Amino acid sequence: MFLGISWDCKGTWKKAKRNTSWCLLGCSIGDFGTILFFQYTEYYLPVSYILLLAIVNGLITSIILETIILSYSQTIFSAFKTAIGMSFISMISMELAMNLVDYIMTGGAIMNFYTIFPMLIMGYFTPLPYNYYRLKKYNQSCH
Repeated sequence: MFLGISWDCKGTWKKAKRNTSWCLLGCSIGDFGTILFFQYTEYYLPVSYILLLAIVNGLITSIILETIILSYSQTIFSAFKTAIGMSFISMISMELAMNLVDYIMTGGAIMNFYTIFPMLIMGYFTPLPYNYYRLKKYNQSCH
């Protein structure tokens, strides 16, 4: 028992992994798209601005994707509210982890074949314990 919950529930881990995967998909679309845009166009911004914009766009695309997924079982307003409320901390930690890996590996805001996999791995495993905790402690998830 750590933090008042049992960490050995296979069913909760399975659901947390599924939720984290959907979040990762949404976050990476906006994040990678932003970095690639600045990498392959003539526009110039400082690396810190590009990474901040990538984080914001990753959050936006993740919220959009989660809202769409949830709208199949809820009203659109309720789906949006759930997407914003329950997974925002998870998304922020995911985005920060992904962009930190990019910055460490490339100096920032450069997408290479060898950076994508480590970014996704860190983006996935960083919020996973938090997602499990929310499911187990409060029975709350974003999907």
